Amino acid sequence: MDAVRNPYAPGAGTPPPELAGRADVIEAGSVALKRIAAGRPAQSLILVGLRGVGKTVLLNRLHDIAEQAGFKSSIVEAHEGKSLPELIVPPLRAILLQLSIVESAKDKARRGLRALKGFLDGLRVTIGDLDIGLSIDAEAGLADSGHIESDLPDLIVAVAEAAQAASRPIAIFLDEMQYLAAEEFSALIMAIHRINQRQLPFILVGAGLPQILGLAGNSKSYAERLFRFPDIGALSVQDAIAAIQNPAESEGAFFTKKAIVSIIELTERYPYFLQQWAYEAWNLAPTTTIDEDVIDKASVKATVELDRSFFKVRFDRCNPSEKRYMRALADLGAGKHRSGDVAERLGVKVTSVAPTRSALIKKGMIYSPSHGDTAFTVPLFDQYMRRTMALEAAESRD
Repeated sequence: MDAVRNPYAPGAGTPPPELAGRADVIEAGSVALKRIAAGRPAQSLILVGLRGVGKTVLLNRLHDIAEQAGFKSSIVEAHEGKSLPELIVPPLRAILLQLSIVESAKDKARRGLRALKGFLDGLRVTIGDLDIGLSIDAEAGLADSGHIESDLPDLIVAVAEAAQAASRPIAIFLDEMQYLAAEEFSALIMAIHRINQRQLPFILVGAGLPQILGLAGNSKSYAERLFRFPDIGALSVQDAIAAIQNPAESEGAFFTKKAIVSIIELTERYPYFLQQWAYEAWNLAPTTTIDEDVIDKASVKATVELDRSFFKVRFDRCNPSEKRYMRALADLGAGKHRSGDVAERLGVKVTSVAPTRSALIKKGMIYSPSHGDTAFTVPLFDQYMRRTMALEAAESRD
């Protein structure tokens, strides 16, 4: 069929044509934002799930809702090699400068800028050529101790007080939160705790891999009372069917029942893969009826595309010892496996591979679903690893 009319949208953070199965999460986030905007208390949210389940899409949708509700907001993505101060200072600066032109908030916004200057000076953080204070001096004793767990709450309170003075609530959307250092995550929790105590108009909406739950629990015992942690997983069968069928029907095409069953089985109902399979199937279908034969052909193309991009880009970030660990994990089959079994597969002691396992968790490649267990954070990654191993074995024989 016509590729230009293809309604499916595989891609990182790309909104699907049918955002199926996420109404409850969107509603919960919308209510929390509207409560903050109305001056009522609400828990911040951290969306938790594996790769490819649509966390970033949901974060963007909630950001749109915040903008429509009059929030000053910003989306920030954490990643390896960049500290939390480097991530949040630029958007906070931009928000404070915007608030500084509101007559009722001028003084509070300038104090927020002084806090920002002191925060950077205390931590000795440099962010390129960013002119943080516009020649403003830091306020002695305000967010300038050099200890992020003490300074970040002071900074966030100063920013939120400016927002309160301007009657403009603030929402910060922070993606890939698993990359935050433990001390940074603890500081963020303490900041939100202080905000809640003061009933200031500031909310954090985050997203991260499942290890974020352990990071939150280890940081502060009261984290579970400050945040809601919606579990973003694979879609239900009915929602997966809707994600496949509804976009096609809107363009005058349809999938046969057998074709839908085949896609659901191959993708295990994960949103990213549903989009990839449906996208390839649409382009390969000779008519508006997409049947099982088309899905067989689409599976070849979808697998090649995912291996080349979605999977390989993550595999290539790992060093040889990390790749060996992942091969051993994949060789044990789908699902979670005991760390001892992975070590046994490698022929070594558990303690000797512990550093490699920890490094892979930090890189967001694996996580621990329960104590002593290990699983991939990327759905279907075990299948990719086995394909890679088979290819390497074939090349070595040649």
